[in-house]
Amino acid sequence: MAHRIRPGGAVMPVLTGKSAELLELAARRVGEPPAEIDTASLRVGVDLGTASCVLVVLDGQDRPVWIDSYPSGALRDGVVVDFARATNTVRMLKQRAEETLGISLTTTATAYPPCIPVKDARACTYVCEAAGFDDAVLVDEVSAAQRTLEVVDGVVVDVGGGSTGVGVFRGGRLEALDDRAGGGHHLDLMLAGALGISAEQAEVYKRERQAEALPILVPGLQRIAESVRRMTVGADDLPLHLAGGALMIAGAGGVLAKYLERPVMTYPHALLITPLGIARSAA
Repeated sequence: MAHRIRPGGAVMPVLTGKSAELLELAARRVGEPPAEIDTASLRVGVDLGTASCVLVVLDGQDRPVWIDSYPSGALRDGVVVDFARATNTVRMLKQRAEETLGISLTTTATAYPPCIPVKDARACTYVCEAAGFDDAVLVDEVSAAQRTLEVVDGVVVDVGGGSTGVGVFRGGRLEALDDRAGGGHHLDLMLAGALGISAEQAEVYKRERQAEALPILVPGLQRIAESVRRMTVGADDLPLHLAGGALMIAGAGGVLAKYLERPVMTYPHALLITPLGIARSAA
């Protein structure tokens, strides 16, 4: 179930069918594989991430069979800044998945924020190959999120740790793709400054004390909303669909809806939307 937040901030539940079922099933698969697994056509996705790295394994029917994550910190604004750390993290997640599933994982897909230089995007594939994958397919994060949400007419907004990516879809086809700096890490820095704590402590505070964190974060959320506005000129008629873990704060969608005066769709387990789509993009 997703929630449509009207411009005034009211929340109205909306059933989303296959996407909602996929997210609910994925949440149950985090660190917990099913009793029986068809290993014939497994697909793997690696979301390197700014805050954490997520590895997803899907079966031949796109059902999640294994999801695992580990704190990363090897990326900044979608760019790999610590190749060794990123490689070690992916290698560890790959080995844990192989030991659990009893199969060797040889290929994967990975993703990059839209609009970063090609050489920086390719670094994501080099990390996966250095971690032991023979081949890595590359996809942008917004298109990956779209593969999970299957938005036909709307704007997919992927708010990650370091940047916000936006894709405008009409008739299921991508019309425009853009990306701006600013995401969850910047919200953490704002909260840390206001409370006099570290960014790491702020991330925990943001998750565990959402009601208290939200008023402090409103200016930062409005800044993200303004970036979205500038990236969606000419698409004001379309609703926004929020993906990514950075805005998994109760009330964040309402702040964006009020600021932008347009409908906003939020989803449970939004942190898993893009990783699932990355795995679905694998060959």
